[in-house]
Order: sequence, then structure tokens, then C-alpha cells
Amino acid sequence: MGKLGLRIAAIALGTAALVAGHAAKADTPIKFSLDWKFEGHTAPYILAKKKGYFADEGLDVTIDSGNGSVGAITRVASGAYDISFADINSLVEFNAAHPDQAMKSIFMVYDRPPFSLFMLKKSGITKPEDLKGKTLGAPVFDASRKLFPAFAKATGLSMDDVKWESMDPPLREPMLVRGDVDAISGHYFTSVLNLENQGIKKDDMVVFKYADYGLDFYGNGMLASKDMMENHGDQLRGFLRAVVKGWRDAIANPDEAIAALKEVDPLIDTDLETERLNMVIEDNVITDEVLAHGMGPISTERMAKAIEQVSLAFGLQNPPKVADIFTSIYMPGEADRKIK
Repeated sequence: MGKLGLRIAAIALGTAALVAGHAAKADTPIKFSLDWKFEGHTAPYILAKKKGYFADEGLDVTIDSGNGSVGAITRVASGAYDISFADINSLVEFNAAHPDQAMKSIFMVYDRPPFSLFMLKKSGITKPEDLKGKTLGAPVFDASRKLFPAFAKATGLSMDDVKWESMDPPLREPMLVRGDVDAISGHYFTSVLNLENQGIKKDDMVVFKYADYGLDFYGNGMLASKDMMENHGDQLRGFLRAVVKGWRDAIANPDEAIAALKEVDPLIDTDLETERLNMVIEDNVITDEVLAHGMGPISTERMAKAIEQVSLAFGLQNPPKVADIFTSIYMPGEADRKIK
């Protein structure tokens, strides 16, 4: 058996071990898609499953890795999955392109988004204006790249000021290090760690976080299928209560969360994924709003502003209303949403 086969077998065995103690109590099957691979930021969901939080809500949850937010959204839209973890800005774009399959997010996880641009300090780029005439690189589906038009407008740039080079995700950071591109876009907790893995120290990086330039986007949240929303509201609330418990425990004990993740994927780098989880907790999950009101809700005013900026980035002629992309009717009570 090859390396890929061994990895798949190990993941299958790890997943089976997690559910062994709780499967007998779970009733309603739910297929849950992540946005990406089994990495540190997904550990809270794995931990919630291992500790029986989903099973305690009468749910038999299957957690599958993903290949990006667009893929996670499509999985639910097609009916193949019941719930997915995906970028709400990508959902706005999806709904505009597929109005007959339009969906809504039901719960916000990343109160502060991870969208960023990355440069090497030796490039001399220190402010957005310095990007003029430069080549930026990213996969075509990268969320930060797709939202760059909004960043450009906010910082006085035009789309003609830069050109883009496309590549597969594994080549993004190496191309920056080699000097094939002048800057790259990506999630903060992904590209910083990938650049470090390429031998670049944080002190030798320059990072423009979109949130620091007046772009008050939200990030990833939960979205559910129409069938779940129409026929399984109680199960959705139970799922979200379990999700918060998983995050609460992961915040209190990141090592425990990563240990659970390693049971599912034994080949992860424990130190790397622990650092990734801590970055997500500090940069994306824990904010003043979340500490005050708990995980999950949004500000209607803030979301409306974000929709304006997203619509500009995607060239949408008829921006959706907040109520078109988010509903709070499945939101657990505030006590069940506290993360500390």
C-alpha cells in the first residue's frame, strides 16, 4: 500500500475510534464538510465529536475534510452534505451565481477574517501603494485574491496597478520565496506558517491584513441545507451547541484538541497544528464582540457594510440583503454560546 493509501487507512481508523464510545447513543445522521484539510483550525470539531458532544445532542456526525469554501458550499447545495463550514463571502458570490440554490449561513465562527497579503521584507514593500507594478500570486479560488478588488479600493489602488499569477496552493509560498512573484494572498494562519516552513522568519515578512484596512468582513461560518433548515431545526441548534463546546474546550486546552485531531490524522505535525489553532483562536475567533455576546451572532450593520464591499469585489449588480445570506433562528441561547 502506498503512502496515500496508508494515510487514508489511518484517518479511517482514527475516525472509527473516535465514534466507538458514542455511536450507540446517536440518532440523527449528519454529514458535515470542513472547508479544508484536517488542520489545527478544524480540531475543535474533531474534539466535540471525540468528547461526545454531538452524540449527547442525539446526532451521529460524520466529519469530512474539504477542498475550499466553494467546494464546501457546493456540497451542501447539492444535497450531498447537511452542514458545511465555509466563508460567508464566498456564499454571497455563490448565491448570486446560483439563485435557485441560494442558501443562508446560520452561525458565524470567524468574527475576524483571515484574509491577507504577504511580502518578504527584502522586497521593500511596506505599504499598499508599494504594490503598484508588482506581480501577486495565488490560486484562482483563493478568497483573499477574490476579495482583492475591495482591498484595492480601500487603499487607493486600481486593479490595473498589479498583475496576478495563478498557481496550485502548494506552490504559492515557494514562488514568493524564490522571487517568482512579489506578493501572495492567502489566509493568515496558512501562509505565515507555510512561509516559516520555507525558512522565512516572521520578522522577515510583511503582512497586510484586510481587516486592518477598513475591510470589516466576516469570515467562515456554518451553513445548512434547506432540508435541515426546514425539517431539522432542533438538530441544527443541538449541532451548534456541540460546536461551541468543542471550541470552548479547544480554547481552554489546545493540546487536547490537537491530540484528538492526531487520532483522526496521525500524520499531522503536532507542533505546527497547535500553532495554527492558537493563531486562529487569537486572530479570528476571540474578539471583544464574541467575548461579550458569545460565538455565532452577527451585527446587521457590519454585515450590510461587508456585503457592499463583497459586491464590489465580485462585481454584483444587485447586492443581497443581510437576511438573504444569514439567519439567526437556529441560534442557541447566549449561555450556550459563551466560549469562556
